[in-house]
Amino acid sequence: MFNKLKQFKEIRDQAKNIHSALAGESAVGQDGGVTITMNGNQEVTKVEIDPSLLNSDAKSKLESNITQATNKAIKNVQKIMAEKMKSMGNFDFSKMLGE
Repeated sequence: MFNKLKQFKEIRDQAKNIHSALAGESAVGQDGGVTITMNGNQEVTKVEIDPSLLNSDAKSKLESNITQATNKAIKNVQKIMAEKMKSMGNFDFSKMLGE
């Protein structure tokens, strides 16, 4: 039993390491004067809007609002995915641990 707990801890530690490594990665998407940068954990880190699309007072607030709204949507989708996977039985830790 202790070996299985050790294996589970190792899996958890590997997941944390992957999460940390992904945080250092980034990807950029651009379209129509809007640029969004995300880290490897699917968190929006930056939103840029071409200044020609709107006045400067609204630009900063709009970029911030887009960043926050996108991150909230991603977290909601991740929760839905986790619930679906759990309800469908795709995560059976006993199989991962060799029981």
